[in-house]
Amino acid sequence: MLGGRGAGKTRTGAEWVRARMEGTSPLARGACARIALVAETYHDARAVMIEGPSGLLAIAEPSFRPTLEASRRRLVWPNGAEARFYSSEDPEGLRGPQFDGAWADELGKWRHAQGTWDMLQFGLRLGRRPRQVVTTTPRPSLTLKTILADPGTVVTRAATSANRDNLSESFLTRIVERYRGTRLGRQELEGELLEDNPNGLWTYALIDSARCATAPSLTRIVVAVDPPASAGPDADECGIVIAGIDAEGAGYVLSDRSVQGLSPAGWAARAVAAFTDFEADRVVAEVNQGGEMVASVLRQVDPGVPIRMVRASRGKRARAEPVAALYEQGRVHHVGTHPALEDQMIGFGSENAHGSPDRVDALVWALSDLMLTRAATPRIRAI
Repeated sequence: MLGGRGAGKTRTGAEWVRARMEGTSPLARGACARIALVAETYHDARAVMIEGPSGLLAIAEPSFRPTLEASRRRLVWPNGAEARFYSSEDPEGLRGPQFDGAWADELGKWRHAQGTWDMLQFGLRLGRRPRQVVTTTPRPSLTLKTILADPGTVVTRAATSANRDNLSESFLTRIVERYRGTRLGRQELEGELLEDNPNGLWTYALIDSARCATAPSLTRIVVAVDPPASAGPDADECGIVIAGIDAEGAGYVLSDRSVQGLSPAGWAARAVAAFTDFEADRVVAEVNQGGEMVASVLRQVDPGVPIRMVRASRGKRARAEPVAALYEQGRVHHVGTHPALEDQMIGFGSENAHGSPDRVDALVWALSDLMLTRAATPRIRAI
């Protein structure tokens, strides 16, 4: 099921599981007895699929309500059927167990999508006809496109507007109207699976082809910050991207910690936290918007953080093109998936792209510092 935000995907998945587990009476066996629940993280599996307002506990009839055994990561129904929950961050957790059904939620966000999906398929070996449902906002990852191309896959779609009776009016007027007609809106609200931007510098295939699960030993790591000009819920995002380089000169995009709506002190604290978490060498900060204020607010959080201030003298596309060339040369790898960043990369340069590409700007500053400056030699650490 491909659906927009708030279209009812979670409720659909939960109702599907309930229907497979229920028999003709509370103690009768249903079509399934062992189901896997797979989400982006263990927290998401419990908070959304199980305990959420549309999750399995919320929709259960009192006479057939499952019991959550959190320590064992499972739900048990009165008839003995059980569902165990798993995380895309731990594909190996699916090695060994076996199931006669599965519900995979938000596959488009999974960190190790292909590895997790593969392990899940090996586990679907019980019963006469193991079945599974995928509920996700579409994102044209290689894994999702492969699933859609399988002749055994049946596709249903639902737009956000289909569930408008259960959504707040402020969401419909503020968010839906704001993104209507944009590339991001077509994906996140209409549930469309969008292909690559014909005017773009990156493609999903290009990003997917060099994706890896972990990074090797890195000689340098930087945190790049593209600060917004203002604060508040309607302000542009603060792009915060962490990247590194190995001894052979290959770049690795490690994390996207971009935020929206925070004060300067808020996004500065988040950038410094990333600097500490990744044991980075320095923060690279664009100062076109705030000048010396950007460095000042970062040093208010941590006076000792090393900062390189950069100023844009060319347009965004001109700055991005040399970095895109590094991808085409196979010299940049994404560690895991970074959906919001990657979607912005694909939409970059599109006429109907929404907002400022702050995540892309931060990515460009990070990789430029690591790979396109005189200091970007793999055997020299930044001072």
